Amino acid sequence: MGEVDQAFIQSIEHRPNLDTIEIEGIPLIDLSLSHTIDINVLVSKIGTACKNWGFFQVINHGVPLELLEKIKVAAKAFFDQPMEEKRKVKRDEVNPMGYYESEHTKNVRDWKEVFDFLIKDPSFLPASPELEDDEMRTLSNQWPENPPQFREVCQEYAREVEKLGYKLLELISLSLGLPSNRFNGYFEDQLSRMRLNHYPPCPCPELALGVGRHKDAGALTIVAQDDVGGLQVKRKSDGVWVPVKPTSNALVINVGDIIQVWSNEAYESVEHRVVVNSERERFSIPIFFFPSHYVMVKPLEELVNEGNPPKYKPYNFGKFNVTRNRSNYKKLEVQNIQISDFKII
Repeated sequence: MGEVDQAFIQSIEHRPNLDTIEIEGIPLIDLSLSHTIDINVLVSKIGTACKNWGFFQVINHGVPLELLEKIKVAAKAFFDQPMEEKRKVKRDEVNPMGYYESEHTKNVRDWKEVFDFLIKDPSFLPASPELEDDEMRTLSNQWPENPPQFREVCQEYAREVEKLGYKLLELISLSLGLPSNRFNGYFEDQLSRMRLNHYPPCPCPELALGVGRHKDAGALTIVAQDDVGGLQVKRKSDGVWVPVKPTSNALVINVGDIIQVWSNEAYESVEHRVVVNSERERFSIPIFFFPSHYVMVKPLEELVNEGNPPKYKPYNFGKFNVTRNRSNYKKLEVQNIQISDFKII
């Protein structure tokens, strides 16, 4: 990825400030329960973090630490391969699973390469964004032959993080005053996917971003990151970009657009981005929790009333997902679909 091509350059107002400042970070929550920590205390901490930040880190999360190390090693082994090897599993608009090196966020190319796979294989998605078109298409994973054990490690890690995802969804549900299993039914035919991100050193980190500013379209995202750092969260109180400091053995959690809609904006999906540096490569491994394609996303009836009417019209997640994914492949002349398009003014 040599010198910086024009496609990577952010407009002036979105270029990162690379001065390092000490700043209070996102909350760190210990998920372990004991005779001294009761579930209500944990639920309260999760609720406060979702309300004030939309982001938090968790420790004692139940994902085996040796597996966390194995997935980071597997990611590096995959991306260290020659380009022709990686391109054997290159994704395209027909099959969006696999390797890709020219993704766009907000119509600017990201300084990264990725490998994506589905948690549930195969998965089913609408064939087109047109509301009257009922045709479905099948999405399947493509796995590389090399490195050895890559598929096994990825799938084992995904299984463990999926368990954590359900646990977090239950805690978030309780924090909203709902039954713990309130969200579970939405994920029966989930479109959740896991991604390996590689951010190579960038010769001009003040001009480009690893991932441009964005909000996550799903319900929940769980991220493993290495010790390099680069993830930044836009603080709700003042719009300052706050670095998410790498914490040993922790996972980073953020609520996505769907929880913002389900909660009728009790919790908000928050903008975040990734800055790059000129010296060290960085790896991160997010899992995006997406519901089934047929789910109509709307504020939950238990959370709306006369004084707090629904803030969003219902939308079909499968159709939304198809529409949104089109802009990952090429620069479009229009802003991508957002949940704000369904906002009731």
